[in-house]
Amino acid sequence: MKILMVGQGAFAKKHLDGLARIQDVEVVSISGGSPDSTKAVAEKYRIPHWTTKLDEALAQPGVEAAILSSPTQVHAAQAIQCMRAGKHVHIEIPIADKLADAEKILTVQKETRLIAMGGHTRRFNPSHQWVHNRIVNGELKLQHLVVQTFFFRRTNMNAEGKPRSWTDHLLWHHACHSVDLFQYQTGEIASEVQALQGPIHPELKIAMDMSIGMKTPSGAICTLALSFNNEGPLGTFFRYICDHGTYIARYDDLVDGNEKPIDVSRVAVSKDGIELQDREFISAIQEKREPNASVAQVLPAMRTLDRLEKSLR
Repeated sequence: MKILMVGQGAFAKKHLDGLARIQDVEVVSISGGSPDSTKAVAEKYRIPHWTTKLDEALAQPGVEAAILSSPTQVHAAQAIQCMRAGKHVHIEIPIADKLADAEKILTVQKETRLIAMGGHTRRFNPSHQWVHNRIVNGELKLQHLVVQTFFFRRTNMNAEGKPRSWTDHLLWHHACHSVDLFQYQTGEIASEVQALQGPIHPELKIAMDMSIGMKTPSGAICTLALSFNNEGPLGTFFRYICDHGTYIARYDDLVDGNEKPIDVSRVAVSKDGIELQDREFISAIQEKREPNASVAQVLPAMRTLDRLEKSLR
């Protein structure tokens, strides 16, 4: 399968590393925002074609699907462009930063009947899969999901600490992971939501601190704290408080409430959540089925984010 990578930043490289471990997949083109960095990534990963023009990349011979790791603000337009060009599309989280744009993506997906999937990595991390499997099997019931998403940011920079051309967002990007995960793990849409945010940064024009609460009709709750002001360990940490035990997920690793490690090595063929979501995208295309984290499946999270944003007003 011939793949087009859109974007040349930190997450493009994470996808390229994951794709390199998947058989019968070839990245034949990369379309980036900066000529110098796009060329450098193409050379590092031996991608035969690079460009800064998406239409040129989409026209490369044999391209069947595209993975979008470009700035959030262009996700919707690029996803629609890819599908209009007849290509399946995998869109990094969030699929859009406005509900209306997310709904447009789904409309075009239904029209074209192509695979359109969101990059909701938490559904694929072995740590979260381990918990999910036990919830589905009736072994666990989630009572309270407590999430901490902590970073330190004063300028626009990516996961590699390099300058980025766009501004990140606590609600529409980082909270999107946890909102979708909470609804995925409970199998319910949050019936009650509320959000609070701290002062707006004078230069970045975004809130640097945020608190989010959600509750499902069955009574499970989620407490989410987010900050760009944190000095200390960075990242997102999930505490599952269940009826039979507590579990703490740190990306692909899992421990119980007493920090005893839980072996998740047999949950999936890899411990890399991004590789696993790419495998799901490719398998869904090959098997002509709806993937886990399809645009249709993640749209409820976008609707909940829209409700949370309105609560901030």
